[in-house]
Amino acid sequence: MSVLSRISTANDERSARLAGIGLMLLSISMFSFGDALGKFLVSTYAVGQLLCLRACAALLLLAPFIWRNRAAFMQLERPWLQLVRVILSTLEVAAFFLATVYLPLADVITYYLAGPIFVTALSALVLREHVGWRRWTAILIGFCGVLIALRPSAQTFSLPALIALGGSLSFAVLMLITRSLRATPDIVMASSQFVGTFLLGAAMASFGWVTPTPGSLVLFAAAGIISVTALFCVNRSLKLAPASVVVPYQYTMIVWAVLFGFLVFGDVPHPATIVGAIIIIGAGLYIYLRERGLGQGAGAVNPPV
Repeated sequence: MSVLSRISTANDERSARLAGIGLMLLSISMFSFGDALGKFLVSTYAVGQLLCLRACAALLLLAPFIWRNRAAFMQLERPWLQLVRVILSTLEVAAFFLATVYLPLADVITYYLAGPIFVTALSALVLREHVGWRRWTAILIGFCGVLIALRPSAQTFSLPALIALGGSLSFAVLMLITRSLRATPDIVMASSQFVGTFLLGAAMASFGWVTPTPGSLVLFAAAGIISVTALFCVNRSLKLAPASVVVPYQYTMIVWAVLFGFLVFGDVPHPATIVGAIIIIGAGLYIYLRERGLGQGAGAVNPPV
């Protein structure tokens, strides 16, 4: 290969990596905006309405892709495990938005950032994967970060915090199952998750239904469209650049959560939340880099869809 060819290849790889990083940052900002939009809507409308109408908009946008790949839906690997995955996905999304009714957005996001830490711990305890003392140390440090963020006391160890933490644990199990269903096409995974949230939302929507205004319908639709678009950006980012390059940028989610929480809802994050988030992010990044070094791969912080 000539010098010019090598330079051209290097420039192409660098451009692809920069594009991947840009798409990842864009996707996280979009997910965060969608989360803030969801929190805004559930201050007026029931969580069930949000789940139902948001998923409806997302599925309408995905409909052409679902039709094009319809054959993939007829050849699902391990259907029962697929069903469990959809149930967990539905529950964790419901828990996320239910928690945002009562908690600042930054608090809820902080608990979800602990997902990769929970994944590694569950991999060792449930799947019997080998986890060395370094990663166990990081797991324990990460749990300390969760406890700091929870600020456990008679006043602050609340039901909403437990709901958010339960959603984060469901998210971790969801990621474990997703790991074992790698052969399933992305469109099947994404659309099945939205179908699950649509069905749960439709069942819940009759309780406390508030007829949405035309403006609110636009916001519901925007929430679904943003979620799908952000998901496509994540997938494209991971195809353009190595996961080791782009995944760490997903932790910018907490920055957006603090920013939207302050500007939109007037939430000032508690110092304990910030300290806990820093510890969780540090432990999560160490586990990610350690697992990548061992060739096992690490769970990305894919936000709820």
